[in-house]
Amino acid sequence: MMGKIARVVGLGLVVTGMALGGCRNVSKGEYDMVMQENQTLRDALEREKQARVEAENRNASLEQENRDMAGQLDRGRTGTGAAARSGGRADFSGEGVTTSMRGGDVVVSVAGDVLFDSGSATLKASAKRTLDGIASKLKSNYSSHTIRVEGYTDTDPIQKSGWKTNERLSGERAMAVESYLVSKGVPKNRIYFAGFGADRPKSTKKDSRRVEIVILAGAE
Repeated sequence: MMGKIARVVGLGLVVTGMALGGCRNVSKGEYDMVMQENQTLRDALEREKQARVEAENRNASLEQENRDMAGQLDRGRTGTGAAARSGGRADFSGEGVTTSMRGGDVVVSVAGDVLFDSGSATLKASAKRTLDGIASKLKSNYSSHTIRVEGYTDTDPIQKSGWKTNERLSGERAMAVESYLVSKGVPKNRIYFAGFGADRPKSTKKDSRRVEIVILAGAE
């Protein structure tokens, strides 16, 4: 389009030159008409140039936004993958501690019998050493991740303890673990708890009684 306008403008300039050069067969009216058309074409050419510049600027801006978004996505993937590799199975250890992946989440499972006496939601003194090591890893390797502490029980109905349901007992145990991790420096605004009772049972009742510390994928 611009090339066509440029060629027409060029033709107009030739005609104008002929008129200015003294071609006496060109009347004043014809001359004025050519000058007007020439100006109109010049204006159109200028608008075309401006539109092209604006389009190029928009394209450049969109390309930069795409590069920025791709970079953020790559950093998110790298950060999540690196966190899973560096803070996953090999780094969490302690009595009754196992680590696994659930989708993109890192799941640190601690045996309930290691943490609590039967029917109790009060942490054992010996359990605190295990949780100290976990808290240290959470702070050093997962400081920008959200943590969900999940409590689970076996399927046996509550009989001797003061808790009315397994869901309530599992929630109290998860809250106890969450509170202890916060006391060891895990940011309170990045951790919360949930009790699931006998949901998601394991192969044995002993394994079903557990607290899972789930490091959610996707750092903020």
